[in-house]
Amino acid sequence: MKRNTYLGILGILCALCTFTLSTSMGQKGKSIKKNKMNKEIYLAGGCFWGTEHFLKFINGVESTQVGYANGNIANPTYQQVCTGTTNFAETVKVQYDPQKVALKQILELYFKTIDPTILNQQGHDVGTQYRTGIYYTDKSDLAIIHSIIEDIAKKYTKPLVVEVKELENFYKAEEYHQDYLDKNPGGYCHLDPSLFELAKKANSSANTDKK
Repeated sequence: MKRNTYLGILGILCALCTFTLSTSMGQKGKSIKKNKMNKEIYLAGGCFWGTEHFLKFINGVESTQVGYANGNIANPTYQQVCTGTTNFAETVKVQYDPQKVALKQILELYFKTIDPTILNQQGHDVGTQYRTGIYYTDKSDLAIIHSIIEDIAKKYTKPLVVEVKELENFYKAEEYHQDYLDKNPGGYCHLDPSLFELAKKANSSANTDKK
């Protein structure tokens, strides 16, 4: 009797373990699938401190990371990029949920933060690392990018000099550059602070909890 009772209990425990493992794997699979739904675009808009801070406020932007894009050496340092010899642009990697915000809207907001007619300068920051650029990883985004640029160009008498290229490489910047204005409230920023409020409200109808 004891042996049969023991085997019965053992069978129940095994069944519970199998169910728990199956449920856990199913949840993990859903999480991975959700992450795969996100898309990415890389935007250069002058000093990446302010550009990242602006983009973070857009509902639907899931994460940002500042770094150096499309240069000619591996693993550059900030000091090397500042020499102007590496051809890197200070860039923000933007991961976004296309079900919450469209690439078109992200780009329209991005253009409000730059003067697209000035080459290698935004605000008081001068150098090739401060050029403006849109770097894509999905070629299907090109049609949207070109459409936005054509519309923006109509508002200017000077030609636009925003670089549009496929992303060749991207290296994460040093940790102290990440979320710089969150870590240093009141720190240097080339953008008008009113732009941050614009970013917050621009897609406020999206059902997200951005802070």
